[in-house]
Amino acid sequence: MKRRTFTTLTAGLSLVAGLYGTTALAADDMRIALVVKALGIGFFEAAAEGAQEAADELGGVEIIYTGPTDTTAEGQIEVLNSLIAQGVDAIAVSANDTDALVPTLKKAMQRGITVISWDSGVADEGRQVHLNPSSNALIGNMIIKLAADHLPDGGDVALLSATTTSTNQNIWMEEMNKVMGNYPGINVVSTVYGDDLADKSYREATGLMQSFPDLDAIIAPTSVGIVAAAQAVVDAGKVGEVNVTGLGLPSEMAGAIESGASQSFAIWNPIDLGYSATMIAHALASGKATAEPGAEISIGRVGTITLDETNSAAMADPFVYDASNIEQFKSIF
Repeated sequence: MKRRTFTTLTAGLSLVAGLYGTTALAADDMRIALVVKALGIGFFEAAAEGAQEAADELGGVEIIYTGPTDTTAEGQIEVLNSLIAQGVDAIAVSANDTDALVPTLKKAMQRGITVISWDSGVADEGRQVHLNPSSNALIGNMIIKLAADHLPDGGDVALLSATTTSTNQNIWMEEMNKVMGNYPGINVVSTVYGDDLADKSYREATGLMQSFPDLDAIIAPTSVGIVAAAQAVVDAGKVGEVNVTGLGLPSEMAGAIESGASQSFAIWNPIDLGYSATMIAHALASGKATAEPGAEISIGRVGTITLDETNSAAMADPFVYDASNIEQFKSIF
């Protein structure tokens, strides 16, 4: 069996050694680039582990794990242009902007590169398939339900999102607003943006508690924001008064569950997400699957997806983590 390389392409566009060592690749190896919103984020590092798992299972696949150093469309465009110049076989991108990446990704497809988006999508014309980690409607309902479950008499909640242009967070908040009528007494008082930066998210959470002294919950549908908000609650002495919930990683949220800053949170398994995105990209690039409405594509051990009219599909339902199961999962991702 060939050895496969897991490489990281920095925003400076130089190849560096990846998690699994370096080696020369055979000319017929398929190169799949997993492009994330920014390097150094635990969620995406877990997704990269799943991508490598899929590559090992498939054989003859190199994973290039790459992304910018900050969550900007400009940074991703720079990385994408380098990948196009290298002639990779497939690009699987979690987008920082719905529309800004489209011209670059169109250029990739015109050059025969398979392009899919995952986690955070691009506009239809900029990709062949989009893999949602879960149903947008289910996620939108889940993030407000997590707060409402601990507020039986209602209360004030605020949203701490990533960037104003972040595709997935915006969709999830729209879906949340659609079901607000199912949670009487829950009042959304403000929405702020931490740009998926820990320090800014911390400041925004602190500002929410100062601006709304009766605030009952902060909902952060971002793995960076939820950890920062939980720390802000602890530092403000508001544990037991303000519940932090949303979407986060068990390994990063274990302390918040233990301290009581968070009663519960949800996330899909990012390892499964990177694994599934790689399986889809490989199936399309190898011609084993086609990107058309109604097409069924195997995603290995995770199951099978069926593309809708926009060539999108959902991987799985979100899963809730709390004090009853956090110990089981915190060492996994």
